[in-house]
Amino acid sequence: MKNKPFGYLLGAIAACTYGMNPLFSLPLYSDGLKPDMVLLLRYGFALPIVALVVRLRGRSFKVEKDQWPFVIALGLLMALSSKALFHSYNYMDAGIASTLLFVYPLMVALIMAFFFHEKLTLPTGFSIALALIGIVMLYQGGNGATLSLAGTLMVMASSLTYAIYIVTVNRSRIRLKPTIELTFWVLVVGAIFFAITCGTSNSYQLPSKWYLWINALCLGIFPTVISFLCTTRAINIIGSTPTAILGALEPVTALFFGYFVFGEIITPRDSIGIVLIVIAVTLVVASSKLGKWLSRSKKLFPHKRV
Repeated sequence: MKNKPFGYLLGAIAACTYGMNPLFSLPLYSDGLKPDMVLLLRYGFALPIVALVVRLRGRSFKVEKDQWPFVIALGLLMALSSKALFHSYNYMDAGIASTLLFVYPLMVALIMAFFFHEKLTLPTGFSIALALIGIVMLYQGGNGATLSLAGTLMVMASSLTYAIYIVTVNRSRIRLKPTIELTFWVLVVGAIFFAITCGTSNSYQLPSKWYLWINALCLGIFPTVISFLCTTRAINIIGSTPTAILGALEPVTALFFGYFVFGEIITPRDSIGIVLIVIAVTLVVASSKLGKWLSRSKKLFPHKRV
């Protein structure tokens, strides 16, 4: 029997750590690094950490021949999602971009409903709607500023590719592969992708100050290694849609760092948004039945190796 509370916890951790992307990446942007170079550093620092974990667990890096198409596809999906999101930071505030990214739960739910004939239950639909209202309350500015069309399209592209990634992990036979090995190869594909894009765009540049290397390292650890591992594991315990909805914690994380790190003010409207998001996440956790596909999910790690 699956430990569903643990799955929900992993989904929450994945969302919170992924919400740290702007915290570590924006200082690198200020140093003149391009988005693709920042992502190459992110993947580059994450790879040896994941490889070490694979070795310490005594696992193999081997990928079956028929799994390679899925591994490459997942790596490219994650790389494209990251690329679109990080480029959007140049067109709008990172907090706004991170908030708009949250449309991916809607995309996941719709993909599952239209392509896999999953029933969109009332609790799931209500939770998505409530969370989206909460996010609008958090970030809908009152200064009349218009969002960048280019930035918005980039975030939508990031959301779509991330939604496809989530569904692919849950629905393809690659879901039988242990989390850590899958994460390693997703990062390998992504690192190769960004090494190529940096070369073709002449974007190779290293941080000029020592403390910015710490930013790059943290970018490789928190929103990459920890978030990727927790996301993949959560999907295989509780499923695609609940994992996606738990992503509502990402903008809350951004608000937290904005308040405690950058001294931003939390308004009454922000407080209402936070409450709505917490209620939405609680509804998902409390729901005992979100669809028959939850019971069909399999453990990612074989019993004898857990």
